[in-house]
Amino acid sequence: MHNILMPQRPVSERFLTPEQLGRRSRQVWLVFALLSAAIIAAALYGASLYGRLTAIEGLQRQGHTDANLKVALLRAVLERPRALPLLLADDQQVRDALAERQTDAVAALDRKLESLVSGTSAAVLYVVGKDGIAMASSNWREPLSFVGNDYSFRDYFRKAMETGTAEHYALGTVSNRPGLYISRRVGDAGSALGVVVVKMEFDQLEADWSESGRPAYVTDERGVVLITNLPSWRFMTTAPFSRDEAAVIRKSLQFGAAPLSPLPISRPETIDPDTTIVRAVLPGSSADEYLRLTTAVPSTPWQLGYLIPTGPAVTSSVRETRFLALTVLLPILVFAAFLFRRRHASAMQIAVSRIAREELERRVLERTDDLSRARDRLEAEIADHRATEEKLQGVQQDLVQANRLAILGQVAAGVAHEINQPLATIRAYAENANIFLERQQIDPVRHNLSAIAGLTERIGTITEELRAFARKGRTAPEPVELKAVIEGAVVLLRSRFAGRLDALKIELPPSGLTVVGTRIRLEQVLINLFQNALEALEGRDGAKVEVSVREMTDDVEIVVSDNGPGIPAAILDSLFTPFNTSKEKGLGLGLVISKDIVVDYGGRIEVESSSSGTRFTIHLHRATT
Repeated sequence: MHNILMPQRPVSERFLTPEQLGRRSRQVWLVFALLSAAIIAAALYGASLYGRLTAIEGLQRQGHTDANLKVALLRAVLERPRALPLLLADDQQVRDALAERQTDAVAALDRKLESLVSGTSAAVLYVVGKDGIAMASSNWREPLSFVGNDYSFRDYFRKAMETGTAEHYALGTVSNRPGLYISRRVGDAGSALGVVVVKMEFDQLEADWSESGRPAYVTDERGVVLITNLPSWRFMTTAPFSRDEAAVIRKSLQFGAAPLSPLPISRPETIDPDTTIVRAVLPGSSADEYLRLTTAVPSTPWQLGYLIPTGPAVTSSVRETRFLALTVLLPILVFAAFLFRRRHASAMQIAVSRIAREELERRVLERTDDLSRARDRLEAEIADHRATEEKLQGVQQDLVQANRLAILGQVAAGVAHEINQPLATIRAYAENANIFLERQQIDPVRHNLSAIAGLTERIGTITEELRAFARKGRTAPEPVELKAVIEGAVVLLRSRFAGRLDALKIELPPSGLTVVGTRIRLEQVLINLFQNALEALEGRDGAKVEVSVREMTDDVEIVVSDNGPGIPAAILDSLFTPFNTSKEKGLGLGLVISKDIVVDYGGRIEVESSSSGTRFTIHLHRATT
């Protein structure tokens, strides 16, 4: 095996590279693995066949011993009661009772039969007249006594009358229990007086067979199961009957109304004339493989069938033979693999040593060149880093400038939004003043001019607030009367929403209720909320904006609610995001500015919206006096 698997290495192999040696080694190992797998598979298959054959032979030897014991036990059971009909056929008391038919003689015979059967293994002992009517029986006291029954149709009666003796296995017509009927004629053929019959039942024998746990059954010459330790197999057949054959048997009432169906045994594999391997289905289990042995029962036309399960024995034997085969084969293959490995390692070591020398010389030359190239790359990288740093500084300056422009745009939009309402109110007051001058109504003109002066002062305050914001500073918060803040916001909205302020329902807080903040900025918050609510109700019937104030322990809640269509869900999630608005000309900054003002004073804004309206709740800190 060593010479076949390991050919001599050619001289040219010493000049192969490690990669070439590795490829060749992988090819050799692949061939070796395939060959080893084939050898192992063949060995396991052969071991399986040998193990199965060995197990079957062992089961066959054991089965023949067990079957012979069962046959011997059956013969012992059969021989004991066979003498009873022979002795009673010559008994004078039996002859006199059959000849005279006197009541006292028959009663005495009943008692005699009863005493005789109690000392044997027979089930029933009875005497039948030549007319086929049972005259006396050992079970004359029982409700199902045989006395008076007609047995002229039974084969054991007819054959005994004709030939002098008979044995017949059948199902009892009265007891409905199967058994073997052994009969003997009383008198000569020409002057027969009747027949003595003994019935044997095999319940105890079947129970003894059941202790082994292996199916056993006895069949007659036609293949009908007579005795078995599997009750469901009784009166089944070893081969299917034709319809006519089954009809004749049923008509004889030998087996009652039994269906005479075939045994659940199939796929026989003949080993010798008395031994086959079959697949059988036992009650309550699936199909398994069994070794079936058949043995003739002496002095009868019967045969004993004995089934031995092959599965456990075959599995154990196959496992042992496979283990033995692997125990022998694996060390051989491991030794061969060791030789392969040793040969490959030796060749690889030689190739690696040669290549290592060449590689060392090559690396010395390459190292010098690499150092020169590394110096050049380092100088180039330094120049690149400097250029990149200069570009980064330029980009940073551009980002700062862009950030300044963005802040400038936001401040400009905020300023425009902050002064939009006061300017609209100033314009409305100026237009009204012209109308009053045309009418020569001086007092309203003075009132409007005073209001315009107050609004310009308010615009100045707003711009001053924005300038303070640009200087990174704000007007310090102070106690502000909430009632004055609400009234000031309504004044700023009156000119823009003239005729529509009736929808604004305000519950003014009591005088003296103060909150933390500045009046101008808080008015701007309320103006934004009032304006949004009134614009949402434009053109709707029953429009209503309700404003209420609730005093809490430390806070004051201002609730602004309307019965408008509500805020769309797509906008509600980002309501306080800059430039987010549902209005065509809106900037989307009003609510953002309002939220920032409230947060600056330590408060918060909450919003709830649905299809039936929107409610804003402003939480402000209550000012302490």
